[in-house]
Amino acid sequence: MKHLLTGAAVLALTACAGPKKAVLSDGDWQARLIREDGGEIVFNFNVEDSAGNKRLHILNAGERMLVDSVRQEGDSVFIRMPFFDSEFRTALQPDGSLEGLWIRHLADRDASIRFHAVPNKAERFAVSGTAKHNVSGRWPSTFISTGDKPDTSTAIGEFKQQGNDVTGTFLTSTGDYRYLQGVVDGDTLRLSTFDGSHAYLFKAKIENDSTLSGGTFLAGITAKMDFSARRDNAAQLEDARTLNKLKDPNNATLDFSFPDLEGKQVSIKDERFRNKVVVVQISGSWCPNCMDETAYLSEWYKQNKDRGVEMVMLCYERTTDFEKSKKAVKSFLSRFDVTYPVLITGVTPADPQKTEKTLPQLTGIKGFPTTIYLDKSGKVREVHTGFNGPGTGEHYEEYKREFNTLMDELLK
Repeated sequence: MKHLLTGAAVLALTACAGPKKAVLSDGDWQARLIREDGGEIVFNFNVEDSAGNKRLHILNAGERMLVDSVRQEGDSVFIRMPFFDSEFRTALQPDGSLEGLWIRHLADRDASIRFHAVPNKAERFAVSGTAKHNVSGRWPSTFISTGDKPDTSTAIGEFKQQGNDVTGTFLTSTGDYRYLQGVVDGDTLRLSTFDGSHAYLFKAKIENDSTLSGGTFLAGITAKMDFSARRDNAAQLEDARTLNKLKDPNNATLDFSFPDLEGKQVSIKDERFRNKVVVVQISGSWCPNCMDETAYLSEWYKQNKDRGVEMVMLCYERTTDFEKSKKAVKSFLSRFDVTYPVLITGVTPADPQKTEKTLPQLTGIKGFPTTIYLDKSGKVREVHTGFNGPGTGEHYEEYKREFNTLMDELLK
């Protein structure tokens, strides 16, 4: 009998018997995060050999997220996610399945949830009947929290359905819910995703071609919301360029200085940024939408930096401890080979005074990421809240077109 410990949580895991060492099976797996309220967030991954080592890809619709930190000791298997400071501690069972914990390392504690995965199963959700409706289109949605503090939020679901299979996302004014994958089974819609931070399950009844009712949204280890939606293919979100502005349009310059990962102070007024078009990322290593934005901007910068453009990332981490923040940010950046300055603000995203402490020239940081565009004279030309990533399809392509148009204009 093996025991894996995380904080005060203890999970007894049964070791595989027999003289041969149990081996993590190659191929497709179905995984479940099993919540204490009985909810199960389902996702898939694929395991393969790579130069004698195991690695896996987390699978969500069109995304294959590489996870190359997979270590086996006896029948125990440890899987470290490349982002968001989370990991799996598991053990192989006699039937070849994995049983263990998904652990999130938060700023002040660890949080865990039971994890179970079975090999040779590419299915995400079982389907027992033909789809009665097709949910392709745009669905303005209302989410209502079911906890002690009532809260309401809105989003636009955007789905594509072929037969029983559905992919899509939810769009909000501050970002998207990334790659969702699922099914329509009879009159029931199920969608889920997992990327090491987002662990989501959506379930709703399709009343007719224009109404989703009785929806449940499970997020992570404990969060839960009710939701409903009505189809409206003309629905639009608020313009992301209007959510955050300069307090004083007559003073359109920024003034900030923060340490980089080596502790060296970097200012927006440094020679490196002078007479350059500058893109300022308001970001964090905990933020999946920031990950998507960084993947795009890092590659764009390498191809265009000689045109007279600079970038700088301001990181708002979950802790004010510089060394802890540095460690989290480094693993985030290495995957995308970021070559422009990355600064630690020392302010958390939950700090209600984060704007005043870091960028007091703005009316208020509404979401992560937020991107600020400066012209060659150092003046703010645009502030864009949120990011439509590759999981949003055409919206991502539209973002890239608008970004390049703006950059071409500023670089003239």
